[in-house]
Amino acid sequence: MSTFQELGLNDDLLHAITDLGFEKPSEVQEKAIPILLNSETDLVALAQTGTGKTAAFGFPMLAKIDVNSRTTQGLILSPTRELCLQITNEMKQYGKYCKGLNVVAIYGGSSITDQAREVKRGAQIIVATPGRMKDMISRRLVDISKIQYSVLDEADEMLNMGFKEDITDILSHTPEDKNTWLFSATMPREVARIAKKFMDNPQEITVGNKNESTSNVTHEYYLVNSRDRYQALKRLADANPDIFSVVFCRTKRDTQKVAENLIEDGYSAGALHGDLSQNQRDLVMQSFRKNQIQMLVATDVAARGIDVDDITHVINYQLPDEIETYTHRSGRTGRAGKNGISMVIVSKSEVRKIKSIERIIKREFEKKEVPDGMEICEVQLMSLANKIHNTEVNHEIDKYLTSINEMFEETSKEELIKKFFSVEFTRFYNYYQKSKNLNVAEGSRDREGGREGGRDFGGNSNSTRYFINVGEKDGFDWMKLKDFLKDQLQLGRDDVFKVEVKESFSFFNTENETKDKVLAFFTDFKHEGRFVNVEVSENRGGGRRNDRRGGGGRRDDKRGGGRRSDDRKGGSGSRSDRRRSNEGGGSSRRSDSDSGGGKFAGARRSRR
Repeated sequence: MSTFQELGLNDDLLHAITDLGFEKPSEVQEKAIPILLNSETDLVALAQTGTGKTAAFGFPMLAKIDVNSRTTQGLILSPTRELCLQITNEMKQYGKYCKGLNVVAIYGGSSITDQAREVKRGAQIIVATPGRMKDMISRRLVDISKIQYSVLDEADEMLNMGFKEDITDILSHTPEDKNTWLFSATMPREVARIAKKFMDNPQEITVGNKNESTSNVTHEYYLVNSRDRYQALKRLADANPDIFSVVFCRTKRDTQKVAENLIEDGYSAGALHGDLSQNQRDLVMQSFRKNQIQMLVATDVAARGIDVDDITHVINYQLPDEIETYTHRSGRTGRAGKNGISMVIVSKSEVRKIKSIERIIKREFEKKEVPDGMEICEVQLMSLANKIHNTEVNHEIDKYLTSINEMFEETSKEELIKKFFSVEFTRFYNYYQKSKNLNVAEGSRDREGGREGGRDFGGNSNSTRYFINVGEKDGFDWMKLKDFLKDQLQLGRDDVFKVEVKESFSFFNTENETKDKVLAFFTDFKHEGRFVNVEVSENRGGGRRNDRRGGGGRRDDKRGGGRRSDDRKGGSGSRSDRRRSNEGGGSSRRSDSDSGGGKFAGARRSRR
């Protein structure tokens, strides 16, 4: 492997590299830096999260710009505020000896006036989120007409978040002869189209294979009934006493509920999703970085800014809608040369997705059993024993030893050890001694439902699946249809999921609570001159249905048929609605076997 000196970086950058403690370049840095330093070219780089991509484009950009000029010469676009700030801070560290350098972050949730003032002072490099950047361009607060280098970082995620139009608009204000450097973990079709449209004969580098997971991460899956998903999560946490993890949920609602229930059950947890204010998100991330939170429950979008090297586990509480997203999730662990574990909790109906993910990431999953209660008791007991064995004695305790020794003078060493460890062991034993086996054989039938101890999330009963009579021939793919529905219904991006597009019709899901809104909106709705029909579907996520009205705009009446009217009154979703109504305040109820886990864990977590 080359050294940074051999890559051709100047003395100012090498001095900063020494201060940062970088010893050798990563693979993506070793491949990208010489190309970008020695030629004026476009570049497509495919590399996993955590492989050092910021330095791969940051060092060449800093080497090439003129710090004596106040003109903006470099633009870096990133999908989230957190990642924007992370890149900005890293660029400032890399360029700490470049006298006159000004790197400015432009992002939503902060004063646009202050950001414009910083740019006006002379920003050679701007790091921005697409939405705020487009806003500032429209207000003529920034000028990117003379930039020489543009970077699309995490390009796949920016497109997945619906920023394609914003990116297109932003790049239209830049010179055609600039160099564009695109960095992405995966290469879906939308990213390939962006590269073709805005790049001229780009050079390509790939670290590993396309979409392949890093070799530092092992992949495991646990097969349980849908209703036991939350209990499985708690057991996996208890079976790993030193866990420091990100738990991924599909929707904001599930993220908040899982985090709240973990906290209620005594775990050190927090939620990170788009409905939090920026101040709330900052506080959660600050606590996570300081290890004050051991289990950060997050949506895929919110997690894009997480840059923490010590994450031991990624737990997929629910698999993502798009298989490529799993690559991003697992890339949160196994960073900076460390090993990590990606766990997936799946129901019987989701096992087929594991095989699809294996093909894409080119890694095999190991099917593992959710540990039973006695296994967890043993793990926790030995963890406590190790911590005590390795604890340095605080001699301030000496002044209390006389009284303590008198209390135990008739107790043998063996009896004293038993008493000491029983204080902790008994808590776990009482909690888990009657716990059930959560594991499911692959050939068995998955029990429906998503409730355990009165809690409802993650199961089939929590969402409604719809049929809509538009498809590929209407110009939709899954991403376009998802954006269309999100915009029309004024829903968050996480609130429309399981989008499946066929030739002349499609399917999608929303949470049950938005069902009436969805059906009411499409009661009399036209798209490009014809009625769009949406009705509750019996298709639960795959398979072909009889396309009775799929391709046409003709409807028997404005309501689209009597069956839909029945659905709106109760129909296919009424049973779960009645069940939820009857149970009322279910979030405070516990199951007899697996409720409140972490009582024991809470004690040892407070000692962390």
